[in-house]
Amino acid sequence: MIQQPHRVQGLNNDEVAADWPAIDAPELAWLQKHYPQLQADSQLLWHSPRPMSAAAIVQSARGKLFIKRHHRLVRSAACLEEEHRFIQHLANHGVPVVTLLQGKDGHTAIEHGDWTYELHTIGEGADLYRDAPSWTLLTDIERARAAGRMLATLHRASASYQAPQRSTQLLVARDELIRAEDPIAILKADLPNRPGLARYLARIPWEQQLQRNVLPWHKGLAQRLQAEPQLWAHNDWHVSNLLWGTDQHANEVSTVLDFGLASPTSALFDLATAIERNAIAWLQLERGNDAVRIDIALALLEGYRQVLPLSAERVHLLADLLPMVHFDFALSEVEYFEGITGSTANADVAWQPFMLGHPQWFGSTPGQALLHALHEAA
Repeated sequence: MIQQPHRVQGLNNDEVAADWPAIDAPELAWLQKHYPQLQADSQLLWHSPRPMSAAAIVQSARGKLFIKRHHRLVRSAACLEEEHRFIQHLANHGVPVVTLLQGKDGHTAIEHGDWTYELHTIGEGADLYRDAPSWTLLTDIERARAAGRMLATLHRASASYQAPQRSTQLLVARDELIRAEDPIAILKADLPNRPGLARYLARIPWEQQLQRNVLPWHKGLAQRLQAEPQLWAHNDWHVSNLLWGTDQHANEVSTVLDFGLASPTSALFDLATAIERNAIAWLQLERGNDAVRIDIALALLEGYRQVLPLSAERVHLLADLLPMVHFDFALSEVEYFEGITGSTANADVAWQPFMLGHPQWFGSTPGQALLHALHEAA
């Protein structure tokens, strides 16, 4: 039988060849030597279609387990355990997260060759959006409110967590540039430490493009964000990273997944990200007003405020932050594609429709309607 190449979700909601090979039986056999939870007869059941790492569900004698593999240039074991410590803190404070599995050495991340691995339970609940790509709209109002409530619950637990900034810029959502008075100056100073990003930007008039298309939305934000406390946050609050209850609890979040983008940002950053991820169909903007679900955005905000109050001033800041919330992460994607996978074509997508196109959309009639509705909700 011919082995079919592993296919994953592309940046345009299409199916493309994977950058990283699928987790295979020899890898599983190696992991069985290091994780006592993996029995000798464990079987691979499913491979994730997500593009920036490789993941699989395996069936072991102790139940189903989730394996995720990263290239070491993206996540070392030490870097991966930064987010693992955050997950464990949330678990200790009542947030329903997956259980991280320790290897025989007592660590929750392990390196082997070019790869870094993590294992955990698959979480409780229905995975209703397992194959949904980012930017897939959340369409259920009650689930949007529940997602908002769970995000606030996570923030309430996170408030007591103290840890340094992540040790990487790659595929982590951060907000230093948004908080900076002069983001371009800070970025230029950091480019020697980010050769992949520097190589890409050297080819384009990036400063002029940011000044024209992006930074008008940044005006006044840095000063206003000084009063916004730094908080470790999920930073990728999309419905595909949530599991849901069953029967009478079908509209409640049962497990929170995927902390790969987690870092110290802020509560408003995380909530703005949730709105951006779930209420705007970025890959279908040609639908005009139908590409945005203002009711979903307001339901996320309403659910959040049911758990954690937000002043009118902070809701106004939330709305004004929304067009900039993608800024640091867009740069990290450009860096990843140019510097790690070697795909300038994908880096172009991260720069043009993502970095430059998102704020441009907020100047459109549908984008302005969303911002106006958020301001009105204050």
